[in-house]
Amino acid sequence: MKKDITTKETIKTITEDIAKYILEISVTDIEFVDKELQRIEKREADIVALCKIDGKKAILHLEIQNSNDALMDRRMLRYYTDIRTRFDTIPIYQYLVYIGKPKLSMKEDIVETNLNFRYNIVDMHTIDCQKFLSMDNPDALVLSILCDFKDRDELDILTYILTRLEELVEDDEHRHSKYMLILETLSSNRDLQERLKEAEEMLRTTKLEDLPSYQIALERGEARGITKGEARGEARGITKGISQGIVEAATTMIKEFNLSVEMVAKKLNISIDELREHLKKR
Repeated sequence: MKKDITTKETIKTITEDIAKYILEISVTDIEFVDKELQRIEKREADIVALCKIDGKKAILHLEIQNSNDALMDRRMLRYYTDIRTRFDTIPIYQYLVYIGKPKLSMKEDIVETNLNFRYNIVDMHTIDCQKFLSMDNPDALVLSILCDFKDRDELDILTYILTRLEELVEDDEHRHSKYMLILETLSSNRDLQERLKEAEEMLRTTKLEDLPSYQIALERGEARGITKGEARGEARGITKGISQGIVEAATTMIKEFNLSVEMVAKKLNISIDELREHLKKR
């Protein structure tokens, strides 16, 4: 986590969001521990915070790791002893969030003679980004950048995140700037900074109708509509098919390309209620 380019407010929000949506624990009253925990070899913990976890005073130590480190278990033990030396009675919760592309291979414990140490690893490969993309919450939305996109196109996902974020914060420039900073910070952990910039530039210069994902969805939807119209033996099947195709295109754009119902309905000039009703029937 590159804390030197972020504010304390941003790091606090990231910590709260990761705790809530990824670790599924309640973290409040966060106070960050300063850099006195930095070791001689310059290995500095990502986030160490004095806080309340589920209402009880505790230390939260959080690492975000984008590659497998064969010595990670030893590093986590070092962090633990450093933290324990300074805070000798407060419970310590250690989590590593793994966001790398290779399969997770790091150990989460050390069991030796007179030593039994364990920390918690969350493998983001096991969390579908759709879980966060589908939430109408900007905090959850920005965390989706840490998930495994599977075989989905990075640019399509990032374009959706940026577009939906703008919808959720509406005209609140301060909130939008805050979440953009979080998004840019988290993107650096997955080496997606350049792709994020590319998506931002595309949205600045391109209308939704010109986006590749939009065109693909529209073409697929129209083809499905025509097929359905012809299968029913309707007169003027092509014309009716294209009309049905608009609805099919909307469905495709929402389900396969993660565009919001509101955005698609507006762009295709379809009633939001009508579109939602259609989606329920599928």
